[in-house]
This record gives sequence, structure tokens and C-alpha cells, in this order.
Amino acid sequence: MEKGTEILNGHFYFKPLQQGVDRTKAICKHCKAEFSYHRSTSSLKYHLNAMHTLDANKSSTQTNSGGNLRQTMLDAAQGRTTEKQKKDKITNAIAKWVATNCRPTSIVEDVGLKNVIRIATNDCTYEPPPRRTIVRKIHELYENERTIKATALQHAQTVALTGDYSTSLGNHNYLGVTVHYIDEQWKLHSHALTVMKTQERHFAETCAEHFIHVAQQWDILNKVSTLSTDCARNIVAAARHLPFERVPCVAHSLQRSVTVSSHNSAFDNALAKCRKVVGHFKHSPASATELEKKQIELGQKKESLIQDIPTRWNSTLDMIKSVRRNEQPLSDVLTTHNTKVAMPTPAEMDKLQRLEKLLEPCRYVTELLGGEKYVSCSVVFPALCHLSRVMESSDDDPAYVVKFKSMFRIDLETRKENANIAYLKIATALDPRFKDLKCILRVEKSEVWVSITKLLKGQRVIADEPVEAATSKPSKRKFAILVASSESDSEQEEDSIENGVRRYKAEATISTEACPLQWWSKHAGSHNRLASIAQKYLATPATSVPCERLFSLAGHIVQKKRVSLSSENVNYLVCLSNWLGADEIVDTTVLRGAFGFVSFKSFSVFENRCFLLSCERPSTDYIIDHSDFGFKMPHPGVKRYKDKREARTPAEHVAGQLYDWITAHVVENQLVATGRNPTNLNTVNNPMIAPIFSIRDHSIERIVKEKDMR
Repeated sequence: MEKGTEILNGHFYFKPLQQGVDRTKAICKHCKAEFSYHRSTSSLKYHLNAMHTLDANKSSTQTNSGGNLRQTMLDAAQGRTTEKQKKDKITNAIAKWVATNCRPTSIVEDVGLKNVIRIATNDCTYEPPPRRTIVRKIHELYENERTIKATALQHAQTVALTGDYSTSLGNHNYLGVTVHYIDEQWKLHSHALTVMKTQERHFAETCAEHFIHVAQQWDILNKVSTLSTDCARNIVAAARHLPFERVPCVAHSLQRSVTVSSHNSAFDNALAKCRKVVGHFKHSPASATELEKKQIELGQKKESLIQDIPTRWNSTLDMIKSVRRNEQPLSDVLTTHNTKVAMPTPAEMDKLQRLEKLLEPCRYVTELLGGEKYVSCSVVFPALCHLSRVMESSDDDPAYVVKFKSMFRIDLETRKENANIAYLKIATALDPRFKDLKCILRVEKSEVWVSITKLLKGQRVIADEPVEAATSKPSKRKFAILVASSESDSEQEEDSIENGVRRYKAEATISTEACPLQWWSKHAGSHNRLASIAQKYLATPATSVPCERLFSLAGHIVQKKRVSLSSENVNYLVCLSNWLGADEIVDTTVLRGAFGFVSFKSFSVFENRCFLLSCERPSTDYIIDHSDFGFKMPHPGVKRYKDKREARTPAEHVAGQLYDWITAHVVENQLVATGRNPTNLNTVNNPMIAPIFSIRDHSIERIVKEKDMR
């Protein structure tokens, strides 16, 4: 066949004529089919691949074998690199997931996980990494995160610790320690330092050595200001051997006062009946099922009863609430059963209602002081002052309520005397919300300011001390300094310190809803001497709850099937889970209405700058992310409302209303992450916002079921 008459490597050729060829017609070499040809081979290729696949592949292989070989080798090399990078990312993600969410390392041997990753990556040959690889990655991740935390601690001026001991399921003793400090930007940081296995008996000297060892490991021994612990005798005795102050856990003291007041009181019989009722339904699945059916019949929310536990704070209050909420369903179910368990009588239910009213303020104070994302040490005296007022007897109180209140106040005052009162008073004075010291007796206020003045003078003396190596003979320069310094200079310095304290006292107090750290970040330059002391005192936690949370986290890791975990791996997993899970959402407020459901979520208390608004409708998520007073709103509905003040749906209208509300808070610097009412915005009268708030005891309280703070 003549050259130039073939198409597609000889699979087609032009139709031959008596004189030349017809270049508008192409004939298949294999089946002699005729096709129109207009300088495009698309239809010809389709026919070739559809009808003559083997011939097409054979020809293609023979023609391009040389060039394709080089290209295939290059693609294979690049493919191997890409696959290795992808597998490394998956391995790192699995290690981080195991550490953050307290998963066992044996999960990589789960066939289900392998199948999920194979489907997600579209790679049927993927094999999860072995356990030793995940353990090695976790160790590497721990070292990296520890380096970051240690570097941040080196920049801190002072730090505060919380510590406690706990026993694992394997009957091993562990010491947990957390650290708290305020950085140069006046942001409060809180994270775990260690969960260390201890072998020795917990004598006072041994406990003190443990805490010093942890501080030395992190190179912060000379920076530790306080240690917050519970009131265990060995810990209290150990604090006397430590070079830093001890701050007793106020929450532990408060709960002990509740226990003492409730013991041998008129509430005992009613509480005993409550426990029997709850225990009956807890141990009988059939009765629990009947209770759920009865709750649905009566139009109530289906819920399980709560059993009180002596070591679990506020569990008695939770039990009382659950029984009172389900009084009718419980009575209906018990009357149909032939059982000796009886509901509390109406008189006993009245006692439970009164006890609930007494315990509710204690719960509020416990959760308030147990936070670690905001300043808590300075709130101790105002909170205890509030409790003292609440526990004052009134003429309407029955005798058993008067007795409870009296015992509670006496016991709480006794425990307050054993606390580090001087430290707590100074912390209260350095908080611009409470610096008027209304929660302290008038005769004691001047003593607090005198103590602060002494601290400033002592700080100046330490700063003036020369740090030089001792020599056999003083230099002439030192004599010159002594001659140059005079008594008048010292007096001027003291006057300057006292004037600084007076200037701070003259500053207006801020709202109790405001953040004291934000105030100090703006006024630190005006009160630079006081600022350094405020960083020390405001960083101290009021309770040892952060350490209790650490042990709760350890309980998720050291389970029955994992009691053989080495102490080193326990430390790695608990610390990593604490460090990597620091941004967990801690607060949720719900606004309900005819439009459906809108949720308002905040990330860090008193430092909230991120909100999520979502509706119960498909593809309707409103994200408002505040950064440097700017908002990013990916959803077109919120963007349309912002630009044109237009809302096409009820959900968009609600999101827009909340957007305006949030913007006003941020601009006026009155945003309160706890969901409390701002001072200059008429939100209570706004029908779109009012359902969020309720008024109780002259304060705005969230209608929200907060996370367990214990």
C-alpha cells in the first residue's frame, strides 16, 4: 500500500480509486468497514477499541515500547514516592488518633479499620502499620509536644501546680501533676506535666520529693509559686517540706461541708428512700423498660435515673433532680409491682425540694471554681461570700433547714481558716472585678493592700541584688555604687510603689462578666510592677480539679483489658491526650423556637472568639469565625444577610439576628463566653435572643447542661 494512505498505524486506509485514493473515506483493515473521514480519528479509534481491542493493544505496544518503558519507570518511581508519603500521613494520623482519643494501639490489628482505610484510599493492597510502629510514632509525638510545652514554660515568669495521687485498676500508684501559667500576652495556659508511677509509700517526705522531682524534670523548680492539692494529711504534711506555698482545694472543702451538714440530718430518711428507688430500677432491666414506656406515655423525656456516689461531687443533687422530675412515672410503675420499695412521701418530697434548693448554689460554686480555662483563684472569696449569704437562715425556714444552714456555715468557716487566706485575698485584690474587696471585712482590707505593697518592695530588693561571682576584694565600682545610692532614693522608690498601688485602687472596677486577663493586657503598662505579681497570683487554680480530670482521662486509658500497660506508655498517652485535646468544646447553649433548632457553641471560657450556628435543615450550617475583629462566613445565607440585610428563610433570619448580636458583643468588648447577659445590650427584651437567658438570684444563668467539671 502506498505511503501516506494509512491511518492510525495502518489499522485504516483511504478508499482506493482507479486514479488515486478517496481521502474522505476510511476503510478498516480488519473488517473492511467503511467510515467517513474529515481529518478526525475519534470515530475510527472508537471502532478500533470496540471491535478490535487485541489488535489495537498489540500494535500500540509494539510501536511505543521504547518510549513507554522509560515513561513507565519514571511513573513507577514517582508513584512509589507518592504512596510512601500517603502511608506515612495515614500512620501519623492513626498515632495521633490513638493518643488523642485514648484508643488502644491494638486497634491497628482490627480488620474493620483496615477495610475502612482501603475503601477511603481506594487501595485494596493497603496494610495498617504494626503496633510497634504506632508506639514509636506516639513516643516521637510525645517528645515533639513536650519540647513545645517545655519551651513555653521557660518563657513563663511563674507557674502554679496541682497534684494528687491515684490508684489504677492494676493496683499501681500514680502521681498526676498539672501546670498553670499566664504568658506575656496575658493568656492562661493549663496542661499536664506527668502521670508518674510511684513505688514508695506516700510519707510526707516522699511526696515532697516526688513534686520536686517533677519540677526539676521540667526545669521549673525556681518558678513554682503554689501547689494546689486536696486535704489529705500526707499531702498537707508534704507541703511543709516544699519551697513553695500550698493552696488547699476549695471544692474539696466545700463538698466536705455539704457531707458534714447532711450527716444525721432530717434529710436522711428521704435520701435513703431515693437511693432504694433508684437502685431498684438500676438493678432491674424490666422495671427500667417499664419506666421508659411510662415516661413516653406521660409526654416526658426518656431518661435514666441517676444514682448518687459518695465520692462523686454533686451526685446527690443529680439524684434528687432525677427522682423529682420522674415522680409520676416512678409512682405509676411501683404501684403495679409487688415490691417493698416505696416512693418518698409528699412530706419527704418537700424535704428533697428544699435540699435541692440548698445544694444548687454549692454545685454552681464547685463548677465555677473548678474551671482551668479562666481565672479562678480570685473568685474564691466572692463565691464563698455568696454561699454564706445564701445559707443565712430566714423566718420561713423549718427547723431542719436552719440546722443544715447553721452547720454548713460553721464548718465552712472552720475550713476557710485552714486555707491559705492571705494568698487568696491578694489574688482577689489583683482581680479588677473584685478589687473593691466587698467580700472581705472592712478592717481586713487595709491589711491586704499593705501585703501587696510589701510584695512590691520585696520584688524591688530582689531585682536590685547584684548577681556576680564572689571575689577576694570588692571593686572600686561597687564602692562608687554604694556612695551614689542614698536614703532619699530609697524613699522615692517606696513613694513610687505606694503611688502605684493607689493608682490601681483608683481604677474603676470592671463587670464581673469581663475577663480580668484582658483588662491586665491593656493596663499592664500603666501598672507594670503590679502586673508581674498579678501574673503569679491569677494563674493559681482554686482547686485541684485539673488533676482530677487528668486521672479521669487515665481511667479511659488504663482499662481492664489494658492494665498491663507500662507506666511510661501510660504517661505518654495521658499527657498526649491532654495536650492534643486542649481545644475541645467546653460550652453549648441552645436556642429553640418555631423555626427549628439553632446551636451556639463556644471554645474557651472568657476567651471565646469562635461560634458555630447550625439549623436542623439540610446543608444549612452558619460558621462565624472571629479573628482580629473580622468575620469569615462561608455560608452564602449569612453572607447575603451581612451584605444586603436579606434573609430568604426563617433559619437565615435567625442566623442573621444572632450575627448582629455577636458582632455587637465583640465590638464593644463585652463578649462573655459563659453565655451571660451583656450589660449594654437589650437581649432580654429581644424575642429572638431572650429564650437563651433566665434570671436567678439576681444573676443571669445559662439554660445549658454544662460538661461535668469534675
